[in-house]
Amino acid sequence: MRPTGQLHLGNFHGALSNWTRLQHEYECFFFVADWHALTTHYEEPVDIDEATWSMVIDWLAAGIDPANAVLFIQSQVPQHAELHLLLSMMTPLGWLERVPSYKEQQEKLRGRDLATYGFLGYPLLQSADILIYRAGYVPVGEDQVPHVELTREVARRFNFLYGREAGYEDKAEQAVTKLGKKGARIYREKRRAYMEQGDSDALERARALLDENQNLSLGDKERLYGYLEGGGRIILPEPEALLTRTPKFPGLDGQKMSKSYNNTIAMRDDPARVEKGLRSMPTDPARMRRTDPGDPEKCPVWELHKVYSDEDVHAWVRAGCTTAGIGCLECKQPVIDRILKEQQETHERAQPYLDDPTLVRNIIADGCEKARVVAEETMGEVRRSIGLDYY
Repeated sequence: MRPTGQLHLGNFHGALSNWTRLQHEYECFFFVADWHALTTHYEEPVDIDEATWSMVIDWLAAGIDPANAVLFIQSQVPQHAELHLLLSMMTPLGWLERVPSYKEQQEKLRGRDLATYGFLGYPLLQSADILIYRAGYVPVGEDQVPHVELTREVARRFNFLYGREAGYEDKAEQAVTKLGKKGARIYREKRRAYMEQGDSDALERARALLDENQNLSLGDKERLYGYLEGGGRIILPEPEALLTRTPKFPGLDGQKMSKSYNNTIAMRDDPARVEKGLRSMPTDPARMRRTDPGDPEKCPVWELHKVYSDEDVHAWVRAGCTTAGIGCLECKQPVIDRILKEQQETHERAQPYLDDPTLVRNIIADGCEKARVVAEETMGEVRRSIGLDYY
């Protein structure tokens, strides 16, 4: 996430709640994208430091556990920048110009000077962010899928250019023998089935065999992955988009909750402000008077009920709204109660880190170190593949 201010409830329900689930299912890396913040806010970088620490506290308060995930700051892992630079040498300019968000963001942020390489190249920096950890999955909403597709194209091009090392097939065959007699036999059978018959199940079983093997070096393992499909060594694996359900989360004015619209409820907001804002939130315009019936589907408060309320409350809202049996303030109260309760819990989880900021800094320092180790392992392979390994 980019550190551009306090996180709001849309961020929490759109991304963070998903992260808290994923951290128990995968090896996860979550980072503060401070370099990305500079692509649109390079003229006002003084706020990034404060926003960074505030955002990490929001993550921790949301339930992100540093024991289950690596939390770090992008700029503190310089390998991101090195990989970005090397990828920029071989990425066609047209690939960046066609990313949908390039023109969309220029339209949305007309007040900012975005005629910079940093803004044009930020999708490639995103690719480096992903590929440096050889990520299998990237949790994104539908609007970010083109960025993952670009990353896949970049990885494919890199592997095509640099994966065919001298003596590749001989080295691959030597690596096969390291699987042991039984493993080598199974690998060759599955490779033949895939190469000759296109058997995708055989391909997956061969990949699983490599995943389970503990005796292969990283280089040999990547070499055998590529050899399976008849190509070169897979130096940078192609990631897949892990689509996440993002609820429609309205702001206090009924539009999509966004800092740009100044209509947000911060994750750790003042309770009095939250209640006042929600009580004045617009509803179905057809309900001019208390006795006018309404339609929940035309009311932004209904979208909040979808996030916070159970089926019993949903039935009560539908019946009460369409018959004018309840007023809009009555309808809002269950949502107000749930949000205030959620925020109280968030405040309580955040308080230890507010009381002792060194806790947060230690978590990030540890995460940066872990991230650098993984990133440097990838960069070692990348440098050797390109021919920049001088020692």
